Amino acid sequence: MTPLRLGLLQYPVERPASLADWAAKLHHWLAQATPHADMVVLPEYACVELAPALAGGPTDEAGELAAMVAAAEQVLATLRAAARQHGLWLLGGSLPMASQGRILNRAPFVAPDGTLAFQDKQQMTRFESERWGISGGAGPQVFDTPWGRLGISICYDVEFPKHVRAQVEAGAWLILTPACTDSAQGFNRVRFSAQARALENQCFVAVAPTVGLAPWCAALDENHGLAAVYGPVDRGFPEDGILAAGSMDAAQWLFCTLEQSRIEAVRRDGAVLHHRDWPRAPVAQPQPASFA
Repeated sequence: MTPLRLGLLQYPVERPASLADWAAKLHHWLAQATPHADMVVLPEYACVELAPALAGGPTDEAGELAAMVAAAEQVLATLRAAARQHGLWLLGGSLPMASQGRILNRAPFVAPDGTLAFQDKQQMTRFESERWGISGGAGPQVFDTPWGRLGISICYDVEFPKHVRAQVEAGAWLILTPACTDSAQGFNRVRFSAQARALENQCFVAVAPTVGLAPWCAALDENHGLAAVYGPVDRGFPEDGILAAGSMDAAQWLFCTLEQSRIEAVRRDGAVLHHRDWPRAPVAQPQPASFA
């Protein structure tokens, strides 16, 4: 199978004046990626930097959310047009969307012909559930591409092993993780979890974060992280499992070429076989030990 040239954007949170301004920024970054990537990943909530402009000026978290939900279809149309124009598979980060009386955090995955599918975020952070009122959506799905089957695990979801495991058991060899973290602790929670998922499933996990300070945006006021691609910690891979990593908090692309055959090989003949040895039966309930 042809290797996948993957681009991960450390997306700088800025202050677009309008949807057209945001579209121009998107085209600027995608034009840089086009010679180097077949598929690109934007971070979770990247489009929320638009909220103050859509709301008509600075507002609170609730006002920003309402503005983004109202503009969701326009944002999706912009992402679809960009994927078509640049001929890329585009994971357009994520955006808040209304669905059956609730607001969900949804990741749109757009093919080069503009067709799209969604992965919902299932597990909400405290900010999302307690302050924004965003609900957990549908469970893990998988996506068929010319490079095989992939999964998407949005930020906090990658911190829960069963979410990724369900995608891997359905055939995913690569997990894309758009992320948005406002502290070094949050970034490290996602980073360590992504590394653990890559190790225990013998798969690739690729993370793309928002970066930069935006005190004028209530929801995206502070953003820290770096993009990275993690793989199995086994022979044929780097000793720490890190295939590529960007610079902390810098606005930049990170490119990495991935081959499904490397995952197939390590699952078949690694020094250890985590993918095969994952417990299949329910774990027995631990009982108190007796001291004698």
